[in-house]
Amino acid sequence: MKIIMYGTKAAERPFVKEWQEITGNEVKMVTESLSAQTIGMAKGYDGISIQATSSLGQPDFYRQLAKMGIKQLSTRTAGVDAIDLAACRDNGITVTNVAAYSPRAIAEMGLTQALYLLRRIGEYELRMGKGDFRWNADLISNEIYQQTVGIVGLGRIGGATAQLYKALGARVLAVDPNRNVEYAPFVDEYTDLDTVVKTADIISLHTPLLPSTKNMLAAPQFAKMKKNALVINMARGALINTADLLVALKKKQIAGAGLDTLADESSFFNQEVPVDQTPVDYQELAQLPNVLVTPHVAFFTKTAIRNMVQISLDDVVKIVSGKHSPNEIRL
Repeated sequence: MKIIMYGTKAAERPFVKEWQEITGNEVKMVTESLSAQTIGMAKGYDGISIQATSSLGQPDFYRQLAKMGIKQLSTRTAGVDAIDLAACRDNGITVTNVAAYSPRAIAEMGLTQALYLLRRIGEYELRMGKGDFRWNADLISNEIYQQTVGIVGLGRIGGATAQLYKALGARVLAVDPNRNVEYAPFVDEYTDLDTVVKTADIISLHTPLLPSTKNMLAAPQFAKMKKNALVINMARGALINTADLLVALKKKQIAGAGLDTLADESSFFNQEVPVDQTPVDYQELAQLPNVLVTPHVAFFTKTAIRNMVQISLDDVVKIVSGKHSPNEIRL
C-alpha cells in the first residue's frame, strides 16, 4: 500500500521507517501540509496521513480528494476541528484521529507548568535578573498538596492529569458529563464549571474545542476566580478569551497562566519567526513573569510521537482495506 504522509516532522521520520520495515507498506514523507496548494501530491496514493492544525479547505477540497479515490483522512492529532466533517461524510471520506497518543505526556506538561507557576519561579527569575535575591514575603508560595485542582474535561488526558495531582495530595474536582469509573479513584468530587471557577486554586482545561466550549473562560469567569488562581490550558487556545485573560492578569484578578496553546498559534507555532512579527497577544503574554507559554509541545515526547505516527498509519491501512478502526470519528 502507498501512503502519503503530509506535514512530516524530523522527529517522526525514524518511527515512520520503523513502521515501514514492520508492515512492508510504502510511505512518502513530505514536509508540506495538506492544503489546496498541495492536494495534487496525493494523486496515485492509496491513503493519507496528516497533522491538521488549521482548516484544510472548503467542501470542494474534499470533493477533489474523493475524485482521486481517497477514502480516508487519518490525522495524527487528537483534535479534528481543522477538518470539515460534514464535507467528508458527503464525499465518503472516513476520518480517524489519534485520541490517546500519550495522555501522560500532556498531563505531565500541565503539571510542570502548574508547579512552575505555583512556586513563582518566573517572578523570582525576573528579580534575580535585576540582582534582587531577597526572600520577599510577596513571593511566598504554596505547596501542591494544599491546593484544590479543578479539571475541566475528564477524558484520557484529564484522567491522567487527575491521577498525577491526586498522587501529590491535591483535592481534585472534575467537570465532565460522563463519570468514567476508571478515573473515580482520582476525583474527590464531580461538580460544574461555575463551582470550579469560584473554588479551584488551579484550573486545568482538557476539553475539545466546540461552539459550546469556545471562550469558556472569559471576563465573567476570571472575575469569579480566586486571586491566587492559576489557569492551565493544554487543550485548545480558543477555550480561553486571550484578551480577557490578559486583562485579568494585569489587574491581578488571577495569579498566573500556563498555556501550551493559543487561539492564533497556527500563524507562528512550529516556525521560526521574528518575535516582533508574532501576534501582539503572544508578545504581551511572554513579557509577564507569571505566565508560561510553550509552543504546543505538551505532546512532544518519544512515546507520543511513535504512537501518533504508527496509530495513524495503521488506521490508513485498515480503512483503505475496508476494515474499521476504533479511532473513526462519527460523521
